[in-house]
Amino acid sequence: MSQSQTLPLKRHQDENPRDDDSSDIKPSRLKISLPSEDSDKKILIKRVKDVEICVPIVYGTIAFFLGRKASESQSHKWTVYVRGASNEDLSAVVKRVVFQLHPSFNNPTRVVESPPFEISECGWGEFEIAITLFFHSDACEKQLDLYHHLKLYPEDESGPQNTKRPVVIESYNEVVFPEPSEAFLARVQNHPAVVVPRLPDGLNLPSPVPVEPMNDKERGDTKDHPLNHWFLNFSEADELLKLAAARQQVQAHIVKLRRQLTLMEGLPQSKQPSG
Repeated sequence: MSQSQTLPLKRHQDENPRDDDSSDIKPSRLKISLPSEDSDKKILIKRVKDVEICVPIVYGTIAFFLGRKASESQSHKWTVYVRGASNEDLSAVVKRVVFQLHPSFNNPTRVVESPPFEISECGWGEFEIAITLFFHSDACEKQLDLYHHLKLYPEDESGPQNTKRPVVIESYNEVVFPEPSEAFLARVQNHPAVVVPRLPDGLNLPSPVPVEPMNDKERGDTKDHPLNHWFLNFSEADELLKLAAARQQVQAHIVKLRRQLTLMEGLPQSKQPSG
């Protein structure tokens, strides 16, 4: 693989490797645009207004130096993946993931149809990996494109590279679905990978229709993943997201109370409720 041949770089992330098990939290909210109203009418989609649901995700790479097993063309074994921020199963939202590798690899376009959404390879060069997420039809018909730089070598190259401690580069993002369809919301409102705010009073959702059944051997969470020990800890970002959702609920309640007070102040004295 020629070191000079790389995929086009369209997005930079803060991707400096760290020596601890945590990460600087710089969340980016990736808001999914809504389809046109005409498109919704054609397939009779009912949407929940003034509601946003959020799916925290992490995508990145883990690279191990092969040491004595290394050759000129294969010095590292690496894995690129997309996972839940706290290792939850993303398959309730994500239908498939496409990883676009360097063109020097055999079959550089890799399609992963079921979790875990990852691929592993061996090589010697660093390059940009394009990662495309496709969602279930009730969530979104549009794809989400992400870009990640595969890094094989640590920043500190003063000594020999450690074969037991990998180079871990991960990015945290929050995928936001504004005005979700009622079917999508009903299906994921209690899913651990999805952050759902308090829903409007009186909202009646349809009975949830699950996606294709999955047996225990095909679970999509990464809590028992063999690389789980090396995943960075984004639990603080996840908690901040939940706190933000709670603040939105409080603000919505305050706005509602203010409207009620304004209406009451406009009523004649005789029509105001008595204590």
